[in-house]
Formats: sequence, structure tokens, C-alpha cells
Amino acid sequence: MLDRLVAIASKAGAVILDIYGRADVGATDKGDGSPVTLADEAAEAVILAALARDFPDIPVVAEEAVAAGQCPDVGDRFFLVDPLDGTKEFISRNGEFTVNIALVEDGLPVVGVVYAPALGLMYAGDADGARISRSDDGVFRDWTPLVAGPAPIAGLKVVASRSHMGSETSDYLAGFEVADLVSAGSSLKLCKVAGGEADLYPRLGRTMAWDIAAGDAVLRAAGGMVRCMQGRPFSYHLSRVPGDTAFANPWFVASGAFDPADLKKPTA
Repeated sequence: MLDRLVAIASKAGAVILDIYGRADVGATDKGDGSPVTLADEAAEAVILAALARDFPDIPVVAEEAVAAGQCPDVGDRFFLVDPLDGTKEFISRNGEFTVNIALVEDGLPVVGVVYAPALGLMYAGDADGARISRSDDGVFRDWTPLVAGPAPIAGLKVVASRSHMGSETSDYLAGFEVADLVSAGSSLKLCKVAGGEADLYPRLGRTMAWDIAAGDAVLRAAGGMVRCMQGRPFSYHLSRVPGDTAFANPWFVASGAFDPADLKKPTA
């Protein structure tokens, strides 16, 4: 399955890059105020057609389809798709946007690919581990294993949202020794933790399941973990946030191969 998902993400990425090169990417606002472009819609069409062909028995929950009121009934096994994660980064043309495809089984992201087409980076994770490949032509041949880092001896390297860094995140980080804080867009933040480039990624704000499931799959395959603020491992069972939509996420913290609670500063 992973090889097929890599190929599908690569094809969607090619469509995205074609639109990325245009002067007008057709940006508009959805009903919730978030942006959408021609690339979001075109990439999702490519992914949905390919998944229907290759995995016809697995339901697909895709961001733009859900926004249009089209969401299949799902059981314990389904795909989560964000065809263009980081639309704001796409519009600002900083390259930090991704194609996200994940398979969820029994609430866990067990297979995932995250493709950053403008950067030529493909991240993948499944039961055989996590890996990364770089390509300039959309074909990925050479893979390097990814291993999430252990708890740092000194301060934490923290990666945070470029577009959604708020006071809640700052207050949370005040409880840790932070050596370095950098910003990044899209699910690349989870992949940076998976590769040991960062130790911690807190997200104290609203996200959706398709935003993070693929990156979560890569991180878990690398030995890291996404946890709810209460310390429980993150799950993708439906309706996890009371009063919100079925696929809304609770706040979470992603880390390397350690529990962030063990590194909190002692309280007075």
C-alpha cells in the first residue's frame, strides 16, 4: 500500500506544482473562512480517483469533499486525505505545503505519506518504519530511515505553526526549557519531529483529522508520539471534541521518543 500512496501523492504534487507556477491560483474563502485554491480541488480529484481505483473497499474522508457536504460513512478503517495542507503557505509561495494521505485503522494512523512537492521531499511511514526520500522529478528511489530523537539533554528544539502561533502555545512552552523555537508550515512540523530536527511540536488550536493523520503516521513509525494535552496517545475515533464536527481534533503535543511531561519545569 505504501508504494501506491507514494505514487498517488507524487501525481497530486505534480498537479499542485503546475498551478503553483501560475500568476493566479484561484484563491477563495470557504464557508469557515479558510482559503482554498484550484490546486486543493485539482489535487483532491487526482487522489480520490486513484484511491477509488486501487482501494475501492476503503472509504475516503477528504477535506474538500467534506467541505462540500460529501462525507462517506466510515467504520474502523478509512483514508484521511488533505490534498493541500498549508494552503496559506501555498498562496504565500514559501514552499511549505504538503499532500497528506493516511490510512486509519481502529483509531490509529497506521500508514501515511506526506509529500512536499515544492521541496521535493516525500515522507512515508508504516509498520516497517519511517523514511524520507528527495527527488527533483517526482520519482522516489532512495530512502533514508527516520528516527525520532530521545529526550534532549539540554533545552528543547520546538517547532510551531507559522500561521497559528498563539498565546496558548506560548503559555504552554513557558513550562519547559526551550533552546530553540522555529516556525514551519503544514504537516512538515510533524515530519521534522519524526526526523529528529525538532523535539516538540505543540498545537493548542483547532485542527482537523486530515491535517495531521499522515504526519502522525510518519512520526509514530519513527518512534515518536502525538498526545492529547492530558497525556493520552492521540486517536482518530470520531467526535473527539464535544460540540464540534466529527473530524475535529483536540489540542495536542507531538514529541520524539519521550514523554513531554517528564521534561516539564518543576512548579513552585
